[in-house]
Amino acid sequence: MATSPWPDRLLAGSPYPLGATWDGLGTNFAVFSAHATRIELCLFDPSGRRQIARFDLPECTDEIWHGYLPNARAGLVYGYRAHGPYEPQAGHRFNPHKLLLDPYARRLTGEMRNADALYGYRINSPRADLSFDRRDSAPGVMKAVVADESFNWADDRPPAVPWSDTVIYEVHVRGLSMLRHDLRPNERGTFAALGDPVFIDHLRRLGATTVELLPIHAFVQDRYLLEKGLRNYWGYNSIGFFAPEPRYLSDGTLDELRIAVRRLHAAGLELILDVVYNHTAEGSELGPTLSFRGLDNASYYRLLADNPRHCINDTGTGNTLNLSTPRVLQMVMDSLRYWVTAFHVDGFRFDLGVTLGREAHGFDPGSGFFDAIRQDPVLQKVKLISEPWDIGPGGYQLGNHPPGFSEWNDRFRDGVRRYWRGDPGQRADFAARLAGSSDLFDRRHRRPWASINYAASHDGFTLLDTVSYAERHNEANGEDNRDGHGENYSANWGEEGPTADPAILDTRQRLQRAMLATLFLAQGTPMLLGGDEFGRTQHGNNNAYCQDNETSWIDWSSLEKPEGKSLAAFVARVAALRHRHPVLRSPYFLHGREFPAEGVPDISWFDASGEIISAESWNNAEDRCLALRRVGPNDDGSVTMLTAFFNSGTSDCHFLLPEPHWPTRIVLDSAAPDGPERDLEGVEIVVAPRSVVLALATRTKG
Repeated sequence: MATSPWPDRLLAGSPYPLGATWDGLGTNFAVFSAHATRIELCLFDPSGRRQIARFDLPECTDEIWHGYLPNARAGLVYGYRAHGPYEPQAGHRFNPHKLLLDPYARRLTGEMRNADALYGYRINSPRADLSFDRRDSAPGVMKAVVADESFNWADDRPPAVPWSDTVIYEVHVRGLSMLRHDLRPNERGTFAALGDPVFIDHLRRLGATTVELLPIHAFVQDRYLLEKGLRNYWGYNSIGFFAPEPRYLSDGTLDELRIAVRRLHAAGLELILDVVYNHTAEGSELGPTLSFRGLDNASYYRLLADNPRHCINDTGTGNTLNLSTPRVLQMVMDSLRYWVTAFHVDGFRFDLGVTLGREAHGFDPGSGFFDAIRQDPVLQKVKLISEPWDIGPGGYQLGNHPPGFSEWNDRFRDGVRRYWRGDPGQRADFAARLAGSSDLFDRRHRRPWASINYAASHDGFTLLDTVSYAERHNEANGEDNRDGHGENYSANWGEEGPTADPAILDTRQRLQRAMLATLFLAQGTPMLLGGDEFGRTQHGNNNAYCQDNETSWIDWSSLEKPEGKSLAAFVARVAALRHRHPVLRSPYFLHGREFPAEGVPDISWFDASGEIISAESWNNAEDRCLALRRVGPNDDGSVTMLTAFFNSGTSDCHFLLPEPHWPTRIVLDSAAPDGPERDLEGVEIVVAPRSVVLALATRTKG
């Protein structure tokens, strides 16, 4: 008769580190719960289908339950069951019939099967979530796997691209390669494709320095989407903050992501992760019990003070993580450090960053989260980006984050779209966005890179759709076209969607080039939505979060079409100009108070006559011509003067070159994207409708 390889009980083990830690002789298990009365460790066979052992965690130290299992090796499949009060009115929802995922799980196996047994209460009970469900959820939930963290990083080093040189390329790891037919089918949509030389070469030709991935933390599918035949594509539904999404691993090993990072780093490219620490996939109090809710609902989530049965919903997803709980804040910090140390990622973009900075009184740039991350010796070295809003009280906080963070600047997106659409009265706001939005960010010694500038992102229209659709077309989402942004500051220029009209196509192409030129010529950090460089479309869907199909996937064949190839070449050209000329990526805000050349301030604004724009002219709502001159020193002692001429009108704008009249070359004309650089003859510059011209002059100082 076979004997069990396991002892009768666990050894005491250690409360640190949290999670499952294999030391070569056995595995230590440690999990936080302040209110549980007992926690069980459940072991499963490699398939995760059959429970093979169950142990009590024998010790609880400082609210950390822990135990050590000798001979337990990497690859062991496990989960937890937590005992304690089921008192929803007091915020407690313990139910030992529900198998719980370790919050610190490094690797997951299996898929969640949406079933009533996943809920701590009985679905359709007249007592709703006050009822109690005794069905075992184990057959239908993902389970944790003890991970082997060893990997030979050899001489891998972070590229450490200076913020002022950074160009971000935002992309979804699955959508990046699902239509890459030159890859093996099992590698499409995975980290293997992220490190593919074809993709890396494309980024380098384009001038991008930093890849920003939509969430790759393990996430679950929303029941209501599955019932409609849809899937959560974006992944803002995290259930594991330490584990990569299993679908993105073509070979099932964590090393696949590490290898991709090594290849990116070897090419001088950085990797930033979009992370979701503001909420979890468990939803509101009516959601499933998968991990945090069953381990300690009252500690992990922010609950209404006068009715803790209900979650506070500052995120719009049903729950909000409580970062005021020290152990929850520790989990987030441990997760961030883990991705930097175990996977060598170069930074993070925080979804709904305002939520992370909320204390009991509201958003606070001096919150525990911001204080912890800013002093952390590991995290203060990486790039930190916040999405500066949520739906809670005072939820729009653009420009109000602490030093060390940059922020997604939707004011840039909207201002650029409105100016190039030809809306009246946009020149002054457009000028502020070109100057790095100093009106928003020039405080507390922050730098221009604090503004993440973008004309399009994953959330909203693509760039091509911005100039092709006047209205959203989200019918495929199954929400009666009521989801997504209602105001996109877009236009179709005569026909909604695809057209064969050459005049409309010409206008759309001009506007795409003009907005892309604006993005790279503005102060701040440019972010390009993956595929916008060759005209990617989502067919008017501005909220494709549930479209895991060709609506969202990048169609790389567009890059081979003449218009796609031309647009990509233009992006590469304007990005190269940005990298070549320091004055286009000044590390400081410019205010016209410094004079790099005699009598010439570092920044000036001119109208078409070549004169400094007067207050009266700024208030002219119908003037759509604008010139921006920036002047700065070069390493060789020379001084460069770059003047960008913008015309969002419908007819030519004749600019006079502002004084002083140094010998000048036209280095970019978005109306003639393939045209060569040329010397300017005379002092007049003609800028075609809906286009940008960049003029360069250099003089040896003194």
